[in-house]
Amino acid sequence: MDDTKQKIAYEQIKSVTHLGIVTNVILFVSKLLVGLWSGSMALVADGVHSLSDMTTDFIVLLGIHFGSKEPDQTHPYGHGRIETFAATGIAGVLIVIGLGTVYKAGISITESRLHKPGAVALLVAFISIAVKELLYRITKKVAVTTHSSVLYANAWHHRTDAISSVIVVIGLVASMFGFQYGDNIAAMAVGLMIALVGAHIVVDCLNELTEGSVDSETIEHIKNIINADSSIHQWHKLRTRTVGREVFLDLHILVDPALDIAAAHEIAESLENTLHEQITRPVNITVHIEPDMPELRK
Repeated sequence: MDDTKQKIAYEQIKSVTHLGIVTNVILFVSKLLVGLWSGSMALVADGVHSLSDMTTDFIVLLGIHFGSKEPDQTHPYGHGRIETFAATGIAGVLIVIGLGTVYKAGISITESRLHKPGAVALLVAFISIAVKELLYRITKKVAVTTHSSVLYANAWHHRTDAISSVIVVIGLVASMFGFQYGDNIAAMAVGLMIALVGAHIVVDCLNELTEGSVDSETIEHIKNIINADSSIHQWHKLRTRTVGREVFLDLHILVDPALDIAAAHEIAESLENTLHEQITRPVNITVHIEPDMPELRK
């Protein structure tokens, strides 16, 4: 594991998450107060969404704090799975909030509790769209750079907040032009969208927890690095999986059978160093060395 990469990634994730916390506090208070004052259920729901964003920001910080701990006697492969469980927790929050919003908006329609929000609610929704879309882009960029599944999940939580504000705008405009159910239907659409995003994140986390391989682009990159080494005559049994932000891979390489143990080991070590240098995320590598003999070729 590359400790330097881990530390840099940890600091990047912390910084962007702290930015998210401050932003979500401001948006939550603004949406809640204006939503209650104007009677916009959709804007109140959107405010609760911003509150859930803030909650998941704290989950991210806890996840990376414990997930970045060094391997120990009881966890020799590290604690990266904690980040995955944290991402699953964020997804669970999204699903519960989303379905709860759909239910509450549906009840309001059946009980004819309808409102006609004003221009102030519309302005707050527009501001939320711009702010949360920017925060999504910043957070996603860091998530991709650090290969953090929990931060990627949180980035999408920011994006759903931006999209939900778009739906709120549509509902508010519809209400202002006489469609009495506009605000409530917008709230239901926001809730459904939030729940679907949560379900998508759960599927991604389950893929990792069930030992799914890394993405195809990373696998092709690994293959190209191996094939570029002329000292390796052939290779096989390449296997990959992820543990949090870290890639675990193992493979068998065939080398000149006339080499002594030290020379063969040097080839394996050189391959490991190249993989560490050229793959942006932390890599844990196990290389099995075999002599290049016909019976061992695959």
